[in-house]
Amino acid sequence: MNAKEDKKENFTKYEVARILGARALQIAMDAPLLLKVDKEKLESVRYDPLKVAEIEFSAGVLPITVRRPFPKRTELGLKKEVAVEGGQSEEESEEKKIVQDGEIMELSTPDDEVEEKSESESEAIEA
Repeated sequence: MNAKEDKKENFTKYEVARILGARALQIAMDAPLLLKVDKEKLESVRYDPLKVAEIEFSAGVLPITVRRPFPKRTELGLKKEVAVEGGQSEEESEEKKIVQDGEIMELSTPDDEVEEKSESESEAIEA
């Protein structure tokens, strides 16, 4: 196995598809070719940008890199609850603050709902 094939083996099929697609788009938008390709070779692939991108990729001349983010590191273990002053948990103190600062909403009853009649409805009823 040579270095070019070894480089190709490091990419997943999804990464290869993405690289080829990006390079084919560049070639389709008249970007210069990175490899000297014979006119006969171009005619044999019918000037297809994707085929030209495959030729460049197999030659290993594409300056495209792939960044693979590593998964976030997690710590395994139990969380310890921190005691807040006065023996209250954080949630309880937050609830008390909300109750003190804001209004408490009450449920409405059917008696509270009074429909307001518009002037045209009241005139229609009177007539």
